[in-house]
Amino acid sequence: MTRSLMYALMNALHPRMLWLMVWPMLAALLVWGTVALVFWMRVASWIAGHLRGWIESSLLAVTLNYADAASLIAHALLVLFFVPGVVLTALLILGAFGMPVMVAHVAGRSYPALARRRGGSLAGGVWNSVLALLGMVALGLASVPLWLLPPLWPLIPVAILGWVNQQVLRYDALAEHADPGEMRVLFRAHRGALYGLGFALALLAYVPVVGLFAPVIVGLAFIDYLLGKLAALRAAPIEGKATTVG
Repeated sequence: MTRSLMYALMNALHPRMLWLMVWPMLAALLVWGTVALVFWMRVASWIAGHLRGWIESSLLAVTLNYADAASLIAHALLVLFFVPGVVLTALLILGAFGMPVMVAHVAGRSYPALARRRGGSLAGGVWNSVLALLGMVALGLASVPLWLLPPLWPLIPVAILGWVNQQVLRYDALAEHADPGEMRVLFRAHRGALYGLGFALALLAYVPVVGLFAPVIVGLAFIDYLLGKLAALRAAPIEGKATTVG
């Protein structure tokens, strides 16, 4: 996983990758910036109103101005949701328009002999993204009780976005080269590492400036990692015989 991240950092400066770093994130910022411009203050006021009663009954609120504390928390919560929204939107745009270019770049440079079995498709990619979004909603609803514990507020959206990231990127990384059976084997065998890469993207999204480039960097890492594992899977001996990459 670390090697793949280093590989991604070295390849991110390629001119084709630099352009992919910029335009999906700018498009996502335009969409969510417009939404924030229209709804941010109204939503923040609504959240603050519901929080005020809880803060007033809290022992921690003895020295706080209730209205100011509620407003501060409301804006912090909106930031926690705004950043994943931007990154996820950029990721979906990148998956639809940028991942084929990135896969061709990595495969051409590092895995030119790896056979393309085309187990994925455009329809499959769209359906996978829909499932990822539904999973995000389900995880968000399931985690509602945890939002009552303030120390977990920053961690919950990052953990959920980490799962969504890997769900989207792993399919796009292998769609051109792996068949459906190979996809299932690799996703199951490397679940922890894939989530680690997805979680890294979720964390980097909150780092100023760096977050703008994170989707492409981690996307390249996913491609390199999974194509490497796919090549190793095909080269592994089966029933005493070695298979070849064809």
